[in-house]
Amino acid sequence: MNIVLWIIAGLLALAFLGAGLMKLSQPKEKLEPRMAYMKDLSAGTVKTIGALEVLAAIGLILPAALGIVPVLVPLAATGLVLLMIGAGITHARRKEPQMIIGNAVLLILAAIVAWGRFGPYAF
Repeated sequence: MNIVLWIIAGLLALAFLGAGLMKLSQPKEKLEPRMAYMKDLSAGTVKTIGALEVLAAIGLILPAALGIVPVLVPLAATGLVLLMIGAGITHARRKEPQMIIGNAVLLILAAIVAWGRFGPYAF
């Protein structure tokens, strides 16, 4: 199970690192054609979400890999769960059920990492 948790954490880290860097490096107006929900958010909110995604991606891997404060791994996963709840609410308000499915999958994966690393497979 430890290997499975590492794989899930790695996949989540890659996904959120890419998404976060995209939100941090590009102006909101350039993101809007691909992400319609951006119209409802301020530029500062988009950058904040991007920063949180990058920090969570780093927090999923580096603390455990370096052996420095590994409790940050399940905390990062918990943060992603909360972020995906917020994303799901945003997409529900916008009546975008297809986006909610993606949020739910990411939420479940992050919850598995949080459960495993807080519980039976802690570092």
